[in-house]
Amino acid sequence: MKKKVYQFAEGFKRKFIIFILMLPGFFVIFPIIILITGSVMDQYELKEYLNPIFNGFSDFISWKLMPDYPSFANYGKLLFMTPQFFVLFWNSMRMTACILAGQILVGVPAAWAFAVYRVKGSKILFALYVILMLLPFQVTMLSSYLVLNRLSLLNTQQAIILPAIFSTFPVFLTYGGFRSIPNQLFEAARVDGASERVIFFKIGLPLGKSGLLSAMVLGFLEYWNMMEQPMAFLDEQALWPLSLYLPQINWSQAGFAFCASVIILIPAVFIFTFGQDYLEQGIIYSGLKE
Repeated sequence: MKKKVYQFAEGFKRKFIIFILMLPGFFVIFPIIILITGSVMDQYELKEYLNPIFNGFSDFISWKLMPDYPSFANYGKLLFMTPQFFVLFWNSMRMTACILAGQILVGVPAAWAFAVYRVKGSKILFALYVILMLLPFQVTMLSSYLVLNRLSLLNTQQAIILPAIFSTFPVFLTYGGFRSIPNQLFEAARVDGASERVIFFKIGLPLGKSGLLSAMVLGFLEYWNMMEQPMAFLDEQALWPLSLYLPQINWSQAGFAFCASVIILIPAVFIFTFGQDYLEQGIIYSGLKE
């Protein structure tokens, strides 16, 4: 009898803990549900629900999780009648891909050098990297603007791509992945006659890829949604990324805005789902101490 009571208490405790943990998750995912629901509502139903906004918040907003008359007209309008959406979509894809590729070419060798080769002043230089990583964009915006203006890069996508390529954050995360590899493994490879290039490509990259991939996932999520840099350095709307498209949509086009938000969200959700395990490992690496 006591065993059954104990099993019941343990089962109830487990279910209660699961419920408590799921409750914050529901509040996090609820706006996404509203977003998806609003994207398939027709304009008349949306106007009815969002009418308090148009009237200066004179009443509370009502909402239904399932629309009375589902419609995909907003998706059709966005995908087939809005060419500027695709222009900005490919702008975002181009800038994000170029930034991540550049960070691999620049950041990975830098992280490898910091993690593997101990030279005089390397710790001080790496500490400087960490300090630069902590500086927000607002602090460096004016100096970056002056440099880009001097180089005649303002109002070009290179003004967004080049500064981001030399970001210190991917160096910091990739460094943690390389530091998790035992030094004895490198010494054994050198004893066997392996060159530094072979050690880097055959040992360093395969074993330290978790830190690199976590940096790439976080980098994609950051640069896919960036707004401050394009607003500061780009004047021509044809060069804007997709993240600046949504603020241009007014409330009278609420369904269109919901639909655009869903499509913008899809690549970020896909990348996050694919790299979730690497993100966890990257957090672990970022906490490693010397």
